[in-house]
Amino acid sequence: MIAGIVVGCLVLFGLVIFVPGSVYIIEQQTVGVIERFGKYKRTAGPGIHTKWPFVDHIAKRVSLRINQLDLDIESKTKDNVFAVIKLAIQYLVPSPEKAFDAYYKLVEPHKQIEAWVYDTVRATVPTLILDDVFEKKDAIAENAEKHLKEKMELYGYEIVRVLVNDIQPDAKVKSAMNEINEQARLRVAAENKGEAAKILVIKAAEAQAESKRLQGEGIANQRKAIVKGFQEAIVDFKTATGVSEREVTDFVVLTQYFDTLKELGTDARSKVVFMPSNPGAVGEFRDGIRGAFLQAIEATHQTDVIEEKK
Repeated sequence: MIAGIVVGCLVLFGLVIFVPGSVYIIEQQTVGVIERFGKYKRTAGPGIHTKWPFVDHIAKRVSLRINQLDLDIESKTKDNVFAVIKLAIQYLVPSPEKAFDAYYKLVEPHKQIEAWVYDTVRATVPTLILDDVFEKKDAIAENAEKHLKEKMELYGYEIVRVLVNDIQPDAKVKSAMNEINEQARLRVAAENKGEAAKILVIKAAEAQAESKRLQGEGIANQRKAIVKGFQEAIVDFKTATGVSEREVTDFVVLTQYFDTLKELGTDARSKVVFMPSNPGAVGEFRDGIRGAFLQAIEATHQTDVIEEKK
């Protein structure tokens, strides 16, 4: 009796093994939805399985891996610019238990996801100007992801991530935007260049003014030293020789006059020198220089007195 049962089981197992369609394999990260006479029977996980031939069949192999759906959605912005929003939607069936809902509740998940994304994006983008669409692309993606998660969870799908990969306005609009940016950058560059040139001019003027001031002080100090030197020389000469101040002044003036003529004569740049021709011209010239020297001496003396009072 027992032997007959064993033999029967072996025969039945052999029939199951060798009858076509009685053995099937489910791949890793995949589950099989098994139906019997059109009714859901069970969900088979990865590995080797057996089923009744002509009775059970695999209705659907549902992948548990992440899938990606790429969409190009054209929409008008608030400033009446048409742009194509490129999105990538990543989704999956999170567990074997969700395979039943994913297969029986939704026929074409791609079209359903596409419809909801279109509805969400075209409700958001028209409220933004084009510049804001670029700045808030992450917010657009998060809004679409939030709505998709709520909807697709009812059908056994989990939305992993929604990404806005690119925003492409019309080619003419893009060219105009690039032109605006280029002109703005050129304007900033010109302003910076002008400001730099202004600073250089101001600094040059300040340097020139400072140079003139120092040069004037130097000339004034030089003349003051010359006058003081002449004053001391006249006093010393007068003390040593006993001659009058007028005679000493005449002598110094004539000496300087002849030294000047010598310098003019030896300078290669001097071409023409006009000299007084009448006999009294030298005397008049001498008297004029002597008067200037005396005035300078008097002014120097007054300056020294003022400085001493300070």
